[in-house]
Amino acid sequence: MNRIDLIREKLSAALSPESLEIIDRSHEHAGHEGAKSGGGHFDVIIIAEAFKDMGTIQRHRAIYDALGETMKTEIHALSIRAYTPEEF
Repeated sequence: MNRIDLIREKLSAALSPESLEIIDRSHEHAGHEGAKSGGGHFDVIIIAEAFKDMGTIQRHRAIYDALGETMKTEIHALSIRAYTPEEF
C-alpha cells in the first residue's frame, strides 16, 4: 500500500470525512534533512462533521491520533486544512 492510500485509509476510518484530498509534496523536499529518513511531505484537506465543536488544535490532534505510528514512520511533514461541511 502506498503512503497516500495508507493516510486515506486511516483518516477515513477514524473521521468519516465527506471529502479528503491528500497531496504528496515529497518530491519538493528532495535533499531536505527530514526527507533523508524516508518520511514524506503531505498536504491534507479534510472536511468532516467530526470536527464540529473542535478548535484547530483539537482537529489537528484528532488527525495525528488517527494516523498514529504513521506520523513517526511514513510522514515527516503534514500540512493540515481541516473543516466542517458548514465551514467549507
